Amino acid sequence: MSTYAQEAKEDLPHINKYKDKIIRAANNCNVQSSVVAGIISRETRGGRGAGLDSRGWSSGEENFGLMQVNRIHSPEGGWDSQEHIEQGCRILKGFNQHFDEKCPSWSAEQKLKGALAAYNKGTATMDYNNVDGHTDDKNYSADVLARAQVFQRNGY
Repeated sequence: MSTYAQEAKEDLPHINKYKDKIIRAANNCNVQSSVVAGIISRETRGGRGAGLDSRGWSSGEENFGLMQVNRIHSPEGGWDSQEHIEQGCRILKGFNQHFDEKCPSWSAEQKLKGALAAYNKGTATMDYNNVDGHTDDKNYSADVLARAQVFQRNGY
């Protein structure tokens, strides 16, 4: 089992607290709930990591909440609210639409990897031949997708 999948397994009881919200938000935005859970696992380990302060901000107050929505998106809702999770889902869906338009020949999986990498670091510095090359640890999409497999096996 990969380190990412192991971490997702450890995060499962913490993320399960938000399962209904995650599934509802993902369905409302037509994105995979397992991928949303994977983002939450990677970003905040289910709300228990990333140095979140009592208000839900990361250190430096650049990112907010379970899904670590960047300040440039004007975070919505409480740090663990349905509104916040839906905003994260809309951001992910927007990046996926970007890749539908920019890279129409890509497979659905390639577009999803691009959308995840963009969720982490945007598209301004992205190398479209190596979408994870500019992400944290240069592995963001692979990490989230490995975590998503764990969540999919657990009802997400």
